[in-house]
Amino acid sequence: MPIITNIEDLRVLAKRRVPRMFYDYADSGSWTESTYRANESDFQKIKLRQRILVNMEHRSTETTMIGQKVAMPVAIAPTGLTGMQHADGEILAARAAKMFGIPFTLSTMSICSIEDVAMETGGHPFWFQLYVMKDRGFIERLIERARAAQCSALVLTLDLQILGQRHKDIRNGLSAPPKLTIANMINIATKPRWALGMLGTKRRQFGNIVGHVQGVSDMSRLSEWTASQFDPTLNWGDVEWIKKLWGGKLILKGIQDPADARLAADSGADALIVSNHGGRQLDGAQSSIEALPAIVDAVGKEIEVHMDGGVRSGQDVLKARALGARGCFIGRAFLYGLGAMGEAGVSKALEIIHKELDLTMAFCGHTNIETVGKSILLPGTYPT
Repeated sequence: MPIITNIEDLRVLAKRRVPRMFYDYADSGSWTESTYRANESDFQKIKLRQRILVNMEHRSTETTMIGQKVAMPVAIAPTGLTGMQHADGEILAARAAKMFGIPFTLSTMSICSIEDVAMETGGHPFWFQLYVMKDRGFIERLIERARAAQCSALVLTLDLQILGQRHKDIRNGLSAPPKLTIANMINIATKPRWALGMLGTKRRQFGNIVGHVQGVSDMSRLSEWTASQFDPTLNWGDVEWIKKLWGGKLILKGIQDPADARLAADSGADALIVSNHGGRQLDGAQSSIEALPAIVDAVGKEIEVHMDGGVRSGQDVLKARALGARGCFIGRAFLYGLGAMGEAGVSKALEIIHKELDLTMAFCGHTNIETVGKSILLPGTYPT
């Protein structure tokens, strides 16, 4: 077993162990992937101020996200096809998050269903991410299923009314489960750990959809249904409808502009996520960390601000926190761990991020995450 010291080590191992189409699905962006790359590289431009001779004892990274106590200001982001990175992937990631004390968010486009995750995590409350489809009856049933599973927050994604083009997915012929082409079979033959795991599970298709939608009882009709169901007419009126239907904590995901942040604050939602969908929608958009400060300034304390996109270390979490984010969502960082080592890999990813966060906070002269602000950043190196 290789020595794992950072998220990049997990990425390299995941690339060796996960079939190409699923690794590429996770580790790619739309078109030229410029926004996907900027999400990560813009964090590196921000420099930290080191302080010395400060008592570094009794450090704490504990805080809250939408009123929920968390071990660090991090949540696992909703990612589609997580159960194709590793067998039963959503269940394994939810268990790791539960053990670590941070929220796990299940995607509408997950392989394991809402009920699977609820049952296999002992009823531990998790968050559920919702895509709005044209079939509003299906959406109503999906929300009711999330409520029955005792999900403690609904994350409504607003930036996928239409699907961005991701060249690698087209070239790979992405599907779940993978089509049995010669190229796919050859590639899967080189990933024996993954293949054995998939043979040992019954969960190989979109568990929240198959069997829950009229006319979609197997995979043959699913791609046709999903291609026609993302709703380009989604608007703020729908947000109001969903808020009333759900009745619980609501987080709006996909905010990139201060004007939209103001509308999000006025909607009565509990939090917003500054996000460009991991660089997978509008290529050429701002990185999330670049967009964050203006949005924080626009909404002040009216709504809790979170962010995702490019978070690969605890230092990134600390920088986002310094710029006003209450918390960060990690997607690729946990997917690399999952693909590399299953549940143990997700736990390892969280341990790495927490250690980097804790040590960097101390080097910057703070022992409590609640006291961290822009003063830890070197002037002129961070977006304003």
